[in-house]
Amino acid sequence: MSNDSPGQQRVLRPGDPGYAQGDSARRTGPVRGRAAAAREAIRKRPGLDRAYRTGVKVVGGTTVGLGIVLMPLPGPGTLVALGGLAILGTESERAQKLNARAVRAAKAAAAAAKRRQDARRTAREQRPYRAASE
Repeated sequence: MSNDSPGQQRVLRPGDPGYAQGDSARRTGPVRGRAAAAREAIRKRPGLDRAYRTGVKVVGGTTVGLGIVLMPLPGPGTLVALGGLAILGTESERAQKLNARAVRAAKAAAAAAKRRQDARRTAREQRPYRAASE
């Protein structure tokens, strides 16, 4: 079956003709285009812009606070806090930078945990087998 058959989607790879256009289309799809247009309409009205920015800060701050409260409990507390920072980052450059640092730290912690897990698994596999009934 060829890649051009009607029932099969063709996956574009970097360097293929049309790859760059597909990537930019993904960033400017119909939903993002409408959202950007709505945000521009809000920016034109100072009172509405102030209310919008305040609402974003309240929702983002509340989400960060909830994430911090949930961190000691089992569950996705850290992810909730990072999501709140991402919300705040839509309106604040400082929050965007803080979110980028926090995401890098979370990825580094996840990679370190994966390395420790792999090291434990390797050590467990290298132990000599002990019979259960000796």
